[in-house]
Amino acid sequence: MANHKATKKDIRQSEKRRDRNRYYGKTTRNAIRNLLAVTDKAAAVEQMPKVISMIDKLAKRNVIHKNKASNLKSGIVQKINALA
Repeated sequence: MANHKATKKDIRQSEKRRDRNRYYGKTTRNAIRNLLAVTDKAAAVEQMPKVISMIDKLAKRNVIHKNKASNLKSGIVQKINALA
């Protein structure tokens, strides 16, 4: 256990960050899953900018790597373009 005030504060901050990152990460994963489950192309195109924005925010906050964000966005666009 930490003995210095600053170290205790750092632990509290990192726990808050971890909870926040887990929440945003899970919310984004659910949004991606819901978007990929849509079979109507018009509805998918309408939802896509919101989901891509969520992915970009995760990458900006360093929750996920920027290359992973790019791969996720690419996969989403390919799936939506493949819809009839």
